[in-house]
Amino acid sequence: MIPDFRKMNERIADLLKLDAGIRDMFSQAEQLWDAAAGLCADRKRRQAAFRLQDIPVEELKTAKAGIRVSYLTEAGFNHLYDLWKASDQQLCILPGIGEKQVAAIRAVTEEFLKQLSAWEQIRLPQEREDLSEKDFVLALARVRLVRQVCRDARVPCRVHHERLEAMVQRIRIRGRLRWLFSFPSLRKETLEAYRELEEYCAGQEFARVQRLYALYLDAVRIDADRAFLDYERNSAAYYALLEKLGGSRVDDQPVYGSVDAQLADQISRQELCLDGFKGELRLYQYFGVQYVIHQKKVLLGDEMGLGKTIQAIAVMVHLSNMALAGNAFRVVRFLVVCPASVMVNWCREIARFCDIPVWLLHGKGMDEGFSEWKASGGAAVTNYESMRRIAPRIDEHLRMDLLVIDEAHFIKNPDAMRTKLIRRLDDEAGHILLMTGTPLENRVEEMCELIQFIRPELTDKVREYAGLRQSEEFRNLLSPVYLRRRVDEVLTELPDLIEKEEWCDLTASDLQAYVEAVTSGNLMAMRRVSFLQEDMGGSSKAQRLLELCREAGEDQKRIVVFSYFRETLDKAAEVLKEYVIGEITGSTDVHARQEMIDRFSQSLGGSVLLCQVQAGGFGLNIQAAAVVIFCEPQIKPSLERQAIARVFRMGQIHSVMVFHLLNEDTVDEEIQKILTGKEQDFLLFADESAMAQAVAHLEDREWIRQVVEEQRRKYLPAVISQDFCSDDRRKNS
Repeated sequence: MIPDFRKMNERIADLLKLDAGIRDMFSQAEQLWDAAAGLCADRKRRQAAFRLQDIPVEELKTAKAGIRVSYLTEAGFNHLYDLWKASDQQLCILPGIGEKQVAAIRAVTEEFLKQLSAWEQIRLPQEREDLSEKDFVLALARVRLVRQVCRDARVPCRVHHERLEAMVQRIRIRGRLRWLFSFPSLRKETLEAYRELEEYCAGQEFARVQRLYALYLDAVRIDADRAFLDYERNSAAYYALLEKLGGSRVDDQPVYGSVDAQLADQISRQELCLDGFKGELRLYQYFGVQYVIHQKKVLLGDEMGLGKTIQAIAVMVHLSNMALAGNAFRVVRFLVVCPASVMVNWCREIARFCDIPVWLLHGKGMDEGFSEWKASGGAAVTNYESMRRIAPRIDEHLRMDLLVIDEAHFIKNPDAMRTKLIRRLDDEAGHILLMTGTPLENRVEEMCELIQFIRPELTDKVREYAGLRQSEEFRNLLSPVYLRRRVDEVLTELPDLIEKEEWCDLTASDLQAYVEAVTSGNLMAMRRVSFLQEDMGGSSKAQRLLELCREAGEDQKRIVVFSYFRETLDKAAEVLKEYVIGEITGSTDVHARQEMIDRFSQSLGGSVLLCQVQAGGFGLNIQAAAVVIFCEPQIKPSLERQAIARVFRMGQIHSVMVFHLLNEDTVDEEIQKILTGKEQDFLLFADESAMAQAVAHLEDREWIRQVVEEQRRKYLPAVISQDFCSDDRRKNS
């Protein structure tokens, strides 16, 4: 059988063309990187140039370059910026200024620019309509997407090149004439090689290479609108990219948190293998991954919004790669224990950032999922409640590479069953990562309970130094086991967070309903002021809520409305009606919760998501919102801050406006006074844990009694009047 040499040669030509395109893909990625780095440097230089307006020309005297400064000021050059804008010709015509002095001026100005540029931070745009930013965002988008493709393509494309080269070399007969004059063995080898080539081109490996190359072509051809859409959806990745491109200055200290310098140096030399990781780590996140790998059993206490989840996933990727490099047949297992509300989010994030198989151990499929995870490995995700069934199956029976405990403050009570179950697994995991955004420095006993689980040898020492928790000695003592970074220290690019108190005058129906609540002495009813009555047409807060949502809708902004009370949210839903796309409460199913957030993220401006502050205040990412509204002040300040952190976190590109709906002369005002006073205590300690500790008494019964009595005295005439009316009704009956 004589091959179709025309078809054969066309096939080989197409394959070689694709192979050349793939090689160009990797070189193009480097060129795009260099171009973007150049844009960043130029942008920082231009930003720095404006800061020259703050430097008087008199600074040139310190250069001792013989520059006659008086001639410059007489000519109207008062700041270095004036000189930077001026041409050499404009300067040379000045009396007493020659070419040598112009050169000296340029040298000094350039040195100032160099120093100022090093401190500049590039902030990406908040609005797509900012035309001046489109080219810059487009350049970053191409770099990001091409790098992503190249990272996934490196291994399969190398294998493709090697296989293609070997097969093409074996196809030694390329024409009919040579076929006729070749030995049968050579004909046979050519036929076998060509058949192998055709089979390869019909297989999955080649299809993957084609798909990756198509993704590359799509990435380099992306337009400005698609680029900005990608930026809006993945802004955290863009800022991570900026750090690598030199677009932002990063101080070591915030990256390392309170880890002492010597240990930080050791940890920073920990090599990571993140092949297959599909995210972009910030520098502080990269150090966080190194910290977990190097220290093995740690407590990661980064503030909410700093990406603890992605750091945990990167740890999984590294451990997977190390296991494959050491023993290709070893099963690698990871277990994530988290609140039920975020199980689905964990599964989605793992699938998004890596190819590690994910098993949700929950509900009816738990047993089957556990068996699959036990046999084939991967990442299992479960909740605290399910540990009753899971822990005994692991304890002394199963080896894990990493145990992740999310919201680790849930196991602070050593007597709680969930704490005991999880602590049974201390020897089954090579690495243990406890994660909590709740600060622990000023809750030493709570911290010690967590440290007891992972590093018991440190516990007594930590308790001993508890009284010196603000000292460097205490921080150094915690260095090996506790890493915490703050949002304001490492996310300098975050947009503005503006909080505003919206004081609403009580309407007649507000007052009547509130007096009834005061009469009953029910603090929880009193806290629902302005949402107590049935008719929301007479509710001052409800009407202001509607106005705020309408205004936000006109600006195409999405809104999250928080309340502690389910009844208040139901009333808010009545008022907002067509704006509301969903309501998250403590009873909302975990799958429905995530679907609702996805729907909210893709909704039009003006959409409203209603959330109970206890349910929507932790474990969720709601960066799509730009407006947050609280229907009442929260007795626990931590609830309020956690809720805001769901919106104002890494990945947020819009300024966030937070409104607090309040009624004067009500319990709202009393709570605000106390919280405002305790906020000063918080500022003195510069740590939210101090405030949380300082206002713990807000839940004390004595405080509640005092507030209720104060409100009764304030509304005494109305209360007495109601009491008399009640007596009259009883007498008449």
